[in-house]
Amino acid sequence: MQKALFFDIDGTILDFKNFIPDSTREALRLLRANGHLTFLCSGRTRAFIQNPRLLALGFDGIVSGCGTAVEYRGKRLFYQRIERELAIHTVETVRSYGFRPILEGWEYLYLDEADFASDIYGRKLIREMGEKLLPIKDCWGEWEISKLSCTTDHADSESCFAALGGYYDLLIHNAEVVEMVPKGFHKGIGIEKVCERLGIDTADTFAFGDSVNDLGMFATAGTAIAMGNGSEAAKTAATYVTGSLYQDGIWNACKYYNLI
Repeated sequence: MQKALFFDIDGTILDFKNFIPDSTREALRLLRANGHLTFLCSGRTRAFIQNPRLLALGFDGIVSGCGTAVEYRGKRLFYQRIERELAIHTVETVRSYGFRPILEGWEYLYLDEADFASDIYGRKLIREMGEKLLPIKDCWGEWEISKLSCTTDHADSESCFAALGGYYDLLIHNAEVVEMVPKGFHKGIGIEKVCERLGIDTADTFAFGDSVNDLGMFATAGTAIAMGNGSEAAKTAATYVTGSLYQDGIWNACKYYNLI
């Protein structure tokens, strides 16, 4: 029976240096050969899913921005954009409490380079995004975004979360990083939209992930698989815990469930 499999990107398919295990490449090839559908399901918005080696793995579709956007075989099916007034209010608010924001959309990401001069992840974005990365200040109020991420070190997180918690679900990765996703959206919403469009029962879906922003898809998918390198929250919520990215985790889980 055909299954639909949804894969987080960072920490699941590839690492911080964009390394993809050969076993993962082969597992994805065999999944397709066996008639299953494969999807990326990422917290990244579409603008930051451009790595040619990642896309060359041949996914049937992409759920991006924590469920705020869905595409299938190159066609956009859904996109939830944050309205201009809320976007401006959000940026002004997070900055007032000491956050450093990265605004994330379908076509572009936005950040002010001065905010991330010594930040490893910020430097990665600046290096990899090229012309798809624009300054927040130079595009004031004209951002096309569906979510944002913020560094929260040395900031008043509690007050900021209280101020914006009515608009966003807050995915707190650690004391220094939070993702802010419009209320009611998560990766599981993207899975539901795919299943509705393709006539797939969510019981016939598998979700692979490693972090707090994967909990929504874990709660939605028929089978939730946490990577061995994942957070305790992800492992606790999972149906099955496989090996790490470096220990052929995706391959081993697909074999365990007789998918390949």
